Amino acid sequence: MRYAARVAYVGTRYAGWQRQTQALGVQQALEEALQRLSRDPVKVVGAGRTDSGVHAVGQVASFDMDREWEPGRLAIAANFYLPPDVSLMEARRVSEDFNARRNALWREYRYFIWHGKSRLPHLNGLAWWRKRPWDPKLVREGCRVLEGNHDFRAFCKTGECPENSVRTLLRLCWKRRGDLSVLVVRAPSFLMNMVRIIVGSLDRVGREEEPLSWLRGLLGENGDAPGERKSSGITAPAGGLYFWQAAYKEVTFSRSLRRNSECSERISE
Repeated sequence: MRYAARVAYVGTRYAGWQRQTQALGVQQALEEALQRLSRDPVKVVGAGRTDSGVHAVGQVASFDMDREWEPGRLAIAANFYLPPDVSLMEARRVSEDFNARRNALWREYRYFIWHGKSRLPHLNGLAWWRKRPWDPKLVREGCRVLEGNHDFRAFCKTGECPENSVRTLLRLCWKRRGDLSVLVVRAPSFLMNMVRIIVGSLDRVGREEEPLSWLRGLLGENGDAPGERKSSGITAPAGGLYFWQAAYKEVTFSRSLRRNSECSERISE
């Protein structure tokens, strides 16, 4: 019996999503909990491979169980064995050919930034603290420059970039509520560290350290070849990044994740 589940976790003590030989991954924690409920080995497939220290609200995992479970009871039973920083939020029965990674139409990440001279200590490791505020108009225009189909070679980790570095950002927008802001980034697939480098590059634009033409140059839109990694912004810290949700034809999860997912053209001042 195959199931899909929405999994949330605080990634601070994990070396990313994927099971690893010399470090603890979230995948391993989930597999070990589900194994307590099955006589057969349980292999979990995730929608996205988050990096070390990255969090999730809506990671999607698919797996087989050796008997049928009512989805709500499966979530309760799995959470009994999961560590407190990982939770199976929802489960759904799916077809035998469903695969959380291959069947995803798109994935959405959100990156949280705290602006201000002081910061709530509770946010340590959960949001990036930037003391200087961003210019709303510049950041909004920067999002428009990056949104769409481009060669994102300059936004990929050095040494990890594939030959084809063209990707399509279906959505890139910025929302702010007081001192807390969030960048919403949605695409069918991403390059290594792509979201965090986008955040680091928009930080330079928002702080008026680089013009919008610099972003266009990184994408190769000034008539030149796309820029290299050394020319773009820093890789923003992992602690501000969250795997927010993934979309499928076959299954949907909590509607609460999709509320307020659209970014308004009006940026609060």
